[in-house]
Amino acid sequence: MTTAILLIAHGSRKAAANDDLVRIAEQIQARRPNAMVEIAYLELAEPTIPQGANACVSRGAKEVRMLPFFLSPGSHVVDDLERFRGDFEQEYPDVNFVLCPPLGLHPLLIDILLERLEQRL
Repeated sequence: MTTAILLIAHGSRKAAANDDLVRIAEQIQARRPNAMVEIAYLELAEPTIPQGANACVSRGAKEVRMLPFFLSPGSHVVDDLERFRGDFEQEYPDVNFVLCPPLGLHPLLIDILLERLEQRL
């Protein structure tokens, strides 16, 4: 089965904020060289989530893992992304769309926060 990773962020009017997702996707691609990696933004930037899903399907994905680059399971993840997932399964009936959990309370996140605590902008 051909699986795609659709990395999803909120989106920003600031290009530098959106560029972070591009760099993260590049790093995921480097660690998973055989993976199909696409990005998408919920709002304020392109590609949109439907555009990202379409890119995955166009590249031959039979499963799309929707990976939210969100901190917590708020309304964007629980409501918006789940709605998109359901819409995509209707639009692309031969493709399985899976919504993965957000970053959440992962133990490594605490390490990152403590490291950031010692840094300055």
